[in-house]
Amino acid sequence: MDRKRVISWALYDWANSAFATTVMAGFFPIFFEKYWSNPNNINDSTFYLGLSNSAGSLIVAALAPFLGAIADRGSAKKKFLFMFAFLGILMTGGLWMVGQGQWQLAALLYMVGSIGFAGGNVFYDSLLPSVSEKKKVDFVSSLGFSLGYIGGGILFLVNVLMYQYPQWFGIPDGTVAVKLSFLSVAVWWAIFSIPIFIFVPEPSSEPTIKFREAITQGWLQLKVTFKEIKQMKIIGTFLLSYWFYMDGVDTIIRMAVKVGSSMGFEAGDMMTALLMVQFIGFPAALVFNWFASKIGPKNAVLIAIIFYTVGTCFAYFMTTRLHFFLLAGMIGLFQGGIQALSRSLFSRLVPEGKEGEFFGFYNMLGKFSAVIGPILLGTVSLVTGDVRIGLLSIVVLFIAGGLILSRVDFDEGERLASEYYS
Repeated sequence: MDRKRVISWALYDWANSAFATTVMAGFFPIFFEKYWSNPNNINDSTFYLGLSNSAGSLIVAALAPFLGAIADRGSAKKKFLFMFAFLGILMTGGLWMVGQGQWQLAALLYMVGSIGFAGGNVFYDSLLPSVSEKKKVDFVSSLGFSLGYIGGGILFLVNVLMYQYPQWFGIPDGTVAVKLSFLSVAVWWAIFSIPIFIFVPEPSSEPTIKFREAITQGWLQLKVTFKEIKQMKIIGTFLLSYWFYMDGVDTIIRMAVKVGSSMGFEAGDMMTALLMVQFIGFPAALVFNWFASKIGPKNAVLIAIIFYTVGTCFAYFMTTRLHFFLLAGMIGLFQGGIQALSRSLFSRLVPEGKEGEFFGFYNMLGKFSAVIGPILLGTVSLVTGDVRIGLLSIVVLFIAGGLILSRVDFDEGERLASEYYS
């Protein structure tokens, strides 16, 4: 493997994870409730935030396979990555300008920024097979998530200090500090995205065609790919399991701070918990890769699903800060591992030359799961008047995903992928 390419690819995780930490998981949910939305109606703000998350995910889910097919036919993975990254960076920076009470504009910028974040990941993921050897794909995927945790964690730590001690940075108050944090994410994302565009080459398709022709052929190829996935039962079964269990993971990532706020935990406690997840997740993602090499990546993912299920049930009974921090530690141990190994497991099943369109379906199902989860949590919380019951409803998704994953034969899937063109 070319180390420069691997590190440059993994640095994009370092770059865009700042959006996942500071914006998606950290400040936006609290700021949306306390500053932009109505702080006197917590369940309504939970519903609107869940709706914004779901709408952005739905748009990416609908576009991902089509864009992936176009990118494969036109050798345009990096072009689409640049387009979505630029969109996310622009919208994130735009949050700086949103005034108090303007929840509609805040939700719109957040939703479009989420589209940039998630859409870029479709093409970032699809570049994984081109920078990694087959036997190293678990490690390279884990390296990306590991750098994402430490990179996002470092900037988030600075942002938390800006919020708690604005005078250290010459900032007038916490409100301005939060807005500047959104701006810092945009700058961080832009700067550390540069290496992937310079040092990671665009995988070429044979033959490479013009962009306009790629759109037409991409649409036709999408129909073919959908039929292929339906016929390739191993891929279809894995994607179905991924749909369910990643629903729970993504919902916890996006809604954990909002749920904690609704349960009455202080903002400082939630910031501490998020920092724990980031800095525990950095070594844990690499350690989990080592653990997977001993028991197999599929078994490692199943163990992570079990712990997520137990943790979500435990969260229902949370009453103290210690409970909250214990849960954060558990999530930090398994979050990066389940994401990294899911990506590398799927890459084993993808025929060479079809990475964009197949990862388009992979990300589509991941985003469709993020459509269901936040809406499920928000709706159950609104109907029952209890966010704890809403959180508990997520458990069924982990159980369904684990049961289906246990039936996937990855050795057979790899054999079929290698024989695809033979």
